[in-house]
Amino acid sequence: MFVDRVKIHVKGGNGGNGMVSFFRAKYITHGGPDGGDGGKGGSVIFIGDEGLNTLMDFRYKRVFKAQNGEDGGKRNCFGKDGENIIIRVPVGTVIREAQSGKVMADINKAGEEKILILGGKGGKGNQHFATPTRQAPRYAERGRTSKEYDVILELKLIADVGLIGFPNVGKSTLLSMVTNANPKIANYHFTTLSPNLGVVQGRFGDSFVLADIPGLVEGASEGIGLGHEFLRHVERTKVFIHVVDAAGVEGDDPVENVGKINRELEEYNSELLKRPQVIAANKTDIPEAAENVLRLKEVYEKEGFQVFPISAATNKGLDELLSAVAAILRDYPEDIIFEEEYEEYDEVAVDIEPFTIEEVENGYFVVTGVGVEKMIGYTNIETEKGFAFFQKYLKEKGIIEALEEKGIQQGDTVRIYDLEFEFWN
Repeated sequence: MFVDRVKIHVKGGNGGNGMVSFFRAKYITHGGPDGGDGGKGGSVIFIGDEGLNTLMDFRYKRVFKAQNGEDGGKRNCFGKDGENIIIRVPVGTVIREAQSGKVMADINKAGEEKILILGGKGGKGNQHFATPTRQAPRYAERGRTSKEYDVILELKLIADVGLIGFPNVGKSTLLSMVTNANPKIANYHFTTLSPNLGVVQGRFGDSFVLADIPGLVEGASEGIGLGHEFLRHVERTKVFIHVVDAAGVEGDDPVENVGKINRELEEYNSELLKRPQVIAANKTDIPEAAENVLRLKEVYEKEGFQVFPISAATNKGLDELLSAVAAILRDYPEDIIFEEEYEEYDEVAVDIEPFTIEEVENGYFVVTGVGVEKMIGYTNIETEKGFAFFQKYLKEKGIIEALEEKGIQQGDTVRIYDLEFEFWN
């Protein structure tokens, strides 16, 4: 089975907490602070792997978590960093944030690495907070909580040449004749469900990768059938071989069929019709094809499309077709990479850090949330400057307003993780 779209959950490792500790030894009962720092959490890293061509493995494992950093220890011992998690994906994989649909990464090359989530920073031990006037700080930073996302992996085939056309026109047969690919071939009245890749070797010029794109149907650009899934693979091919049943075996008109497929390409992405395209008029071993070949040439050659009469079943005309395609590829600009125009992921706009407020008993309110926890972790509220920042944060994030909506009164108690204070506003 070919799998080209899956949803998974990824999470970076949290940073280890800093340690609150004081040096103790024989005859030393009031030593200085010696709490070590927490280790950094592991990152989530995606790598393009040319040995993979499907997302099948992700059907069985959907959750990927990097290792948390270890907490700091006594005597200035640092916590161990968490191990990164490496996720290997096929080249051509697009990674989208599931909620917004925006693109977080696009893996286009073998060996390309993308750090999708950085591991959380380790918290500092209490040794860092000693001052001449505050020599025994009983405070250490918590490790930063790393981010986590639901992401969608989409695989788009990257091929030099794509075979396009309606189902049952001979694309799979053509692929099998000119490459070592072995697609299933029969007189099906439905389309191939999985893209197939093959390499055309040598005698037609430089070798190139040829993809049999599953057959399109009318309405594919609107998502009818598996239209969008199939059209996704068309976007990353440089040249199209438009295969058409010149004999009209199914009773339809090959001239009209070419126009129908091109309209689907244009409606899905207008840039697709700007790419080089040649028409392979297939099944010319059937006598009825001769007249339709002439009609195809009359209509489409004046539009700039070369028309090649072929028979994929008997190898007729294949050398001429593939030689022309190889010549197009030789003149193709190296610096052009066709990509979908998409909106990139915006960390600020998309990522939100909600908080919750609960009145656990009369006059006692508890505030929790990732952002609040981070703020407490890196703010020393025992200083005047730190306390001012703390008050500003609570107001800007709407926490003061939310507490008032919950009915908090002057003098009530608020708890934010390990911090408790009386509410006065």
